[in-house]
Amino acid sequence: MKKKIYLLGWTIIVPILAWIVYLLHYSLTGHLYSLILTFFLIGAVLAAVYHSEIIAYRVGEPYGTLLLAFAITVIEVSLIISIMLSAKGLETISLARDTVFAAVMVILTGIIGICIVVGSIRYKQQVFTLQGVSTAMITLVVIVVFILILPNYTTSHSEGEYTSLQLIFISVICLLLYIGFTMVQTIRHRAFFIAPIPKNSDDANEETEILPEKPTRKMMLYSIIFLILCLGIVVLLAKYLSKDVEDLVFKVGAPKSIVGIIIAGIVLLPEGIAAIRAAYNNRLQTSLNLAFGSALASIGLSIPAVAVASVIGDFRMTLGIDLKSMLLLGLSLFIITISLATGRTNIMQGLVLISIFFLYLFTTLIP
Repeated sequence: MKKKIYLLGWTIIVPILAWIVYLLHYSLTGHLYSLILTFFLIGAVLAAVYHSEIIAYRVGEPYGTLLLAFAITVIEVSLIISIMLSAKGLETISLARDTVFAAVMVILTGIIGICIVVGSIRYKQQVFTLQGVSTAMITLVVIVVFILILPNYTTSHSEGEYTSLQLIFISVICLLLYIGFTMVQTIRHRAFFIAPIPKNSDDANEETEILPEKPTRKMMLYSIIFLILCLGIVVLLAKYLSKDVEDLVFKVGAPKSIVGIIIAGIVLLPEGIAAIRAAYNNRLQTSLNLAFGSALASIGLSIPAVAVASVIGDFRMTLGIDLKSMLLLGLSLFIITISLATGRTNIMQGLVLISIFFLYLFTTLIP
């Protein structure tokens, strides 16, 4: 018998309390208050995961993962623009680049690596539809090169930056590529992004996942409302706590690029948890849809939005990454292309990707 889903009480209470506690910042300050806000920030992110999964399950694949990717992009763009406009001590000229690069590396090596390892430990091998993954990969590679590598080799502006005209042109191209991918994913070749039925069911003791009953329209409406509340308070809390992050970065003496990793970590936490849970339930296709969808949205939607804001607001934005970052990015794209070339995954592929992720974090903290 199918299990029913109910809206969990904490997913309703936490966002409401988070809004109330945030509104008290006019009269409360201090480290303890910041710690409480951090707790509610994490709680709001986890609640957003739950509500987005209810909506995704109701609308079905691949629309659900697309919706979640779009919601995450809203958070990312809001954080980047708000911090670039409000922060004083940080070198915000490179904040968009650091955040987008961190998001791509976290997704390609961290999230996908963990998903492969988690799925391999439980099921040894997992399958996915190769056509959908290859379509996402070629789109991602082109957009990554346009945004993060090509600016280092243009001559109209200083190294690593586009002129306003170049920035708008590249942003339009990337936006069109993302829209084209979305059309392929949702309309023209939707079957490429739906999980194949595993052929190997040799293990007689393997448990069959009991799917919950589909949420009603009323439940989905409630989830949409609370998802908006969750995403809104996440943006506000992260912006407020960015001052504490700035102080911490300066006190520890860490590189300023670590701020981009922190923003990417906050932004990708809902999608990361959802992707890992899907892999654990033998739905690797959903995990890959989430991962590549969020990577493409992160760079294909966020950068055009930030680019428009930078042109209107007349502030500079460096996009080109350095040689070390290009080497790590190229290695990540090469390894993940080989790992996902057969339509099956095993644990070693995930371990290699995770090792690249740890190396990326280590060389960012200790350049």
